[in-house]
Amino acid sequence: MNRLSKKIAAVALAILVLGAVSAQAKEKKPKKKKNQDLSVNPLAGVNSKQPDKELYDKAILAMKKDHFDVSRLDLQTMLNTYPESEYRMRAKLAVGDSWFKEGGTAAYTQAEAEYKDFITFFPNAPEAAEAQMKVADIFYAQMEKPDRDYINVQRAEQEYRNMINQFPDSTLVPRAKQKLRDVQEVLAERETGIGLYYESRENFAAAIARLETVVDTYPLYSKSDQALLGIGDAYAGEAHSIQMAPNFPGAIKERMRAVYQDRAAAAYAKVITRYPMAPHVEDARDRLVAMNRPVPEPTQEAVAENDAEERSRQPLHFTDKTFDIIKHGPTVVEAVHVGEPSLDDPKRTLAPDITKQNIALFNAAVNAGKPAPSPIGAVPPTGANEPPRSDQPSTAPLQLQPPEGGTGVSAQVLSAPSGAAVADPNAVIKPVGPTNTALPATEKPAEAPDQVNEVKPGSTPAQSTADANKKKPKVDSSDESSSKKKKKKGLTKLNPF
Repeated sequence: MNRLSKKIAAVALAILVLGAVSAQAKEKKPKKKKNQDLSVNPLAGVNSKQPDKELYDKAILAMKKDHFDVSRLDLQTMLNTYPESEYRMRAKLAVGDSWFKEGGTAAYTQAEAEYKDFITFFPNAPEAAEAQMKVADIFYAQMEKPDRDYINVQRAEQEYRNMINQFPDSTLVPRAKQKLRDVQEVLAERETGIGLYYESRENFAAAIARLETVVDTYPLYSKSDQALLGIGDAYAGEAHSIQMAPNFPGAIKERMRAVYQDRAAAAYAKVITRYPMAPHVEDARDRLVAMNRPVPEPTQEAVAENDAEERSRQPLHFTDKTFDIIKHGPTVVEAVHVGEPSLDDPKRTLAPDITKQNIALFNAAVNAGKPAPSPIGAVPPTGANEPPRSDQPSTAPLQLQPPEGGTGVSAQVLSAPSGAAVADPNAVIKPVGPTNTALPATEKPAEAPDQVNEVKPGSTPAQSTADANKKKPKVDSSDESSSKKKKKKGLTKLNPF
């Protein structure tokens, strides 16, 4: 009985507890159901029951549920029905957002067109900066790894620069600058990889061109010290190649080798003075010591600046390397978070320019110690006893003047200015004669007498008797070719005709 009574008591207690809980649940006020969870809606806090606002909220809710077609339909309905609505700018921008959230190459193209149209129609609105920022985000989302196609990376860099330059007072500028640092990290990584590859193939001119472009254009790159080391190693490789080149005079080798080593030492020294807290600073010091060159000391400002840059970078973990193999875009965790990104690209260094510098350096080394060549076009003077040169201009040019009273042309030799005769210093025999060498003017020729014809018209002149008695000489026809004078041969002799 005791066990049965205990069971009954336990059941009764459970019933009482359940009843109390249910009664408390009935007394508790029911939760208000959120009609619209618009966390991405910038107008969610606007309490309005206007039909255009309700259509806008409905479209944003459909976009959050990934019903992009429904969202765009509601937004277009609102824009067509209420063209003067105060929410038309946000609705126009939301159309581009729906394409952007849908994703894909075609959708991104439509989103870019919508954002560009918004900037065209509302250039002074605060939302124009947001539209430009989203245009840049479109290309940022499509970026490839540094060793792949970099068209989208270049477009993203240009669009972020446009956003910063066109809307400098926008609150989105700090985010745009950080995105620009990330994009420039990818571009610098690509250029550095190409430069180091050229260096491994001993194409030093191309390697120097690529690495100098990185150092000049992207000073906030996380591996700028490695790029400078590559420049120094490339110049050191040039010096070694010149030293080992056959059929080169030793003096020329030493001059060129000294210039290349100076350039290599300058690159190593810049690693220490500009990036004193970078990982490869000790490598630069070791190279300068091996070259017997002085090791510079960085300033306190350079140390503080580079230390702030290195502290702002996120370390690259094992998970980042693992996911980098799987994910689509590049890894930008090592990008710096301080400093101003470059907004204008300087002039790129090209490999032909480096080759021209090498040629100029070789010519300078060959011509070192030689007298400077005469300028182009200069004529060396002749000696005292040498005949005058044919390439020197004449001192007495001819001038054509018409004679007096005639229609012809005569030539007159002009004397030297101020009436002084000019003596040729190179002439061996001095001229003898009067000093006045001017020729008189040419006289008009005398007129010829008129011709008189003594034979009367209509009469024939009589031939002389001697001419009439002369017989014509016989023509030697032996040399002429004629069928009448050829002898007949063969059967033709019997033919009487």
